[in-house]
Amino acid sequence: MTDPEDLTARARIRDAALRHFGEHGFDRATIRGIAETAGVSSGLVRHHFGSKEALREACDAHLAKALNNLNDQVRADESPGGVNYVAVAGAVFGPYRSYVLRALTEGRAAPLFDKLVELGAQWLAEADEKRADPPEVPRQARATVGAAMALSVAVLHEHVSRGLGVDVFSPEGADLLARTLLDVYSHPYLSPEEAAEIRSRLPEGGESSR
Repeated sequence: MTDPEDLTARARIRDAALRHFGEHGFDRATIRGIAETAGVSSGLVRHHFGSKEALREACDAHLAKALNNLNDQVRADESPGGVNYVAVAGAVFGPYRSYVLRALTEGRAAPLFDKLVELGAQWLAEADEKRADPPEVPRQARATVGAAMALSVAVLHEHVSRGLGVDVFSPEGADLLARTLLDVYSHPYLSPEEAAEIRSRLPEGGESSR
């Protein structure tokens, strides 16, 4: 169902900003260029958002909302063996990937990254209940590293595509990526016993998992 907001001038401006920020970066993108792409005046852009920084924040909020909606859809799926597709969504952000890629490398898009961490922590909370061994590091730390790992595919997409032998953003590449992630997550490199042995050699001082 189409979000009513997406039919408004405000939404057209936001989508144009996502495109310009992705293509030119935040500093080089201009209110005038965004307005031209959206088919509105520069004054209307400022009327709706006030500043370029506020417009960028609106872009981040929109993507965070979209990610949250995707997470809700996945959770609503009652099929057995449900997969955490938030990790895949973070790596392949569809038409917004240029924006996400550039924003992340510019040190921006904090709300988007934080939303990935928040949702990842929710999945980990459920997974932790099924673990035979209690985690030794905080859930927040694990969710943060998990979000970074998911987004790394977008940041390194050219190298990942070369390694896979197919464009990771193509339907074939997305399918191969999903299958590869499933295999990696379901077959860890270390057994619990091997991990315990390596952990025993680490310096003392680890924090609790809660």
